[in-house]
This record gives sequence, structure tokens and C-alpha cells, in this order.
Amino acid sequence: MTSIVSDLEVKGLNKRVSGQSFEVILKCPNQSGDKSQPQLLPSPPKREVSLEELQKRLEAAEERRKSQEMLVLKQLAEKREHVQEVLHKAREENDIFSKKTEEKLIQKMEVIKENREAHLNALKQRLREKASPPVQ
Repeated sequence: MTSIVSDLEVKGLNKRVSGQSFEVILKCPNQSGDKSQPQLLPSPPKREVSLEELQKRLEAAEERRKSQEMLVLKQLAEKREHVQEVLHKAREENDIFSKKTEEKLIQKMEVIKENREAHLNALKQRLREKASPPVQ
């Protein structure tokens, strides 16, 4: 069995128990009798680059590098500023929480002090009542 595809020829060889074996033959474009494929055009000759053009390219590359560096620095500054804002906000929230907690604690201590004084006054009053003889 032989099959021909444009620049490729495939010949079937002996069948084996494990499967089929093939021989693939690649044809050179020069040997091909098929002229339907377009011929490759030679590449245009490379023009010489002037010193001014090279200098312009180098300057443009330097500008791109500087622009990229400025962009990276700007992004870093924005990120740093954001971090500072977050830290400042966290400090403010922490200060507010501390003040509220301190106020609650002071208020609670005042209530406890008032209750203690009231309890002591009640005990003193009962003690006075027991200590003084009943009036008849």
C-alpha cells in the first residue's frame, strides 16, 4: 500500500502481530512534480540602520524603562500609602475601643463603690439599732 500526500509519501510495510509498520519518505520541494505550491519569495535585503536611528531606538527604550520604573514606583507608593491609612484607621479604632472600655470600667467601679457604701451604711444602721436600747 502506497499513499502520496503533496510532499509526503507513505509506504506500508509488512504487517506485524503488534500492528502495522510504515515507511515515511519526505520529498524535497525541488523533486516535487506538483507546481501548484507558490514559490517562496526571497526576503528583501536588510537595510542598514543609521546611527541616528539606533540612537532614537536607544532613547525610546530608555524612556520605556523610565516609564516602567516610574509606574512601579507609583504603585509601590500607592500601596505604602494604603498600608499607612489602614494602620492609622486601626490605631484610631483601637484608641476608641480603649476609651470606651475604660469609661465602662470606671462607671462599673463607681456603681460597685456606691453599692458597697450603701451596704456598709445599712450594716452600720442595723448595728446602731441593735446597740441602742429600745425607747419605751
